[in-house]
Amino acid sequence: MINIRRYENNHNWIINQALLVAIILLGCPLYSQVYDSDKSTGTTQNFTWPDGKTMALSLTFDDARLSQPDKGIPILDKYGVKATFYISPGSMLNRLEAWKTAVRNGHEIGNHSVLHPCSGNFLWSRSRALEDYTLERMKTELDSASRLIREKLGVNPFSFAYPCGQTFIGRGINTQSYVPLIALMFESGRGWLNEAPNDPSYCDFAQLNASELDGKTFEQIMKLIETAKAGGSWLILAGHEMNAEGNQTSRLETIEALCKYASDPSNGIWIDNIHNVATYVKKNRK
Repeated sequence: MINIRRYENNHNWIINQALLVAIILLGCPLYSQVYDSDKSTGTTQNFTWPDGKTMALSLTFDDARLSQPDKGIPILDKYGVKATFYISPGSMLNRLEAWKTAVRNGHEIGNHSVLHPCSGNFLWSRSRALEDYTLERMKTELDSASRLIREKLGVNPFSFAYPCGQTFIGRGINTQSYVPLIALMFESGRGWLNEAPNDPSYCDFAQLNASELDGKTFEQIMKLIETAKAGGSWLILAGHEMNAEGNQTSRLETIEALCKYASDPSNGIWIDNIHNVATYVKKNRK
């Protein structure tokens, strides 16, 4: 007769040993997360960027801050760089003619919602907290933002940026991701404060990684560019104000240095807006 207690003990011992081996393996560099920005992201699949380029770079800016058309866009236009601007309708209306000019010059206008809802943990967002949203309410708001962009600027927004980089609605057991909604409504959804560039052979267009441009020097951004080059990746930079200095501000000197560097063909960078790069990647990845 089989000794049930001995069998159970042996079975539990085997399970415990298997878990121990798994824990040891997960602690090894092969399995653990790597944060070293000086090293390649480890892209293994081959992807061919146009004209022999080694990576793609997209500059993006949020909220239609007044400094964008007043100070930042003239620098982009000087170098022929096309960026993506995720606009807040109220701010857009304060510089409507300037934004119409930006559209004519090839810049992309993306959807960033109407009310900029974020977690109610931000006191300024308590009256429009994501914890209180439903998918239906979010869809209605995003439809309204897109309709206003079409009416005022004559373009249809293909791209979306998650306000505060947050992708949830509701709270507790009723929390839901609204990433699937973005995947249905837009060509792409951009995040915020992410740690890695996008692998064009693998990335989820509804959850594109974006690294912070605000407050960074050109030398700091060059480390991100070198990592993206090594992996053949798509680096998306995200900022807010475009000015000499300040809170949530992408420095004009950094922006100009970036435009100058990326526009030099010898540096092997394809710099373009989100829609153009996303369209190319979707068409050409396997």
